[in-house]
Amino acid sequence: MVLIGSTGLVTSVFAESQISIIMEKTTYTYCERLVYSIEVSEITGEPAIIHIRDGAGGKSSAIPIPIEKLSNPIPSLHAFEKDIFPLGTYFIDVEYLGIQTTAEFNLIDSDNMCISEAMQPVVVRWINGEFTDGMLISGFQNIVDKKLIEIPFEFTEKNIDSLVIPEWVKSVGKGWVMGIVSDEMFVKNLQYLIDEKIITFPPVRENEI
Repeated sequence: MVLIGSTGLVTSVFAESQISIIMEKTTYTYCERLVYSIEVSEITGEPAIIHIRDGAGGKSSAIPIPIEKLSNPIPSLHAFEKDIFPLGTYFIDVEYLGIQTTAEFNLIDSDNMCISEAMQPVVVRWINGEFTDGMLISGFQNIVDKKLIEIPFEFTEKNIDSLVIPEWVKSVGKGWVMGIVSDEMFVKNLQYLIDEKIITFPPVRENEI
């Protein structure tokens, strides 16, 4: 028997065991992270197996989740991105101790925009000194939506390594990687520094004759 409540609770009831998916909410927009919990009636050391399905029939690989408590929060590590997740209805399938249950949520359109997670390794390598300042800004120019940040520079092989970003900006980048600084705050800092020509190329000096 399957019970579906208005709180987003989906429960499969059997004689011996119970498993429930508790949704934090059932409607999400881009840049948000999926959050839900798996509640069980007993702990055996067996993992729960999760699949995420979309309305078109696409399905994720099996995701084993350790069940260590009666209530197990499952926060997503990745936010919904426009380039990856189409709008529509999605399903969370959970199997545990031979019991299967499903919950669903909707991804709806919004004006929310976020920095693509493809930028994270670029930022990390920039912080560690493996990428130059120009490589970082070129990454934002090529990967991040232009509605989020406008970058007026034209990069070439000759000038990409000469762009200068103040050293203190790396602390903002570290905060973003750690999840302390939001996407919006990070790009607003960069946009301000670009607009004020604090992030810029050094002036070209003519060779003395």
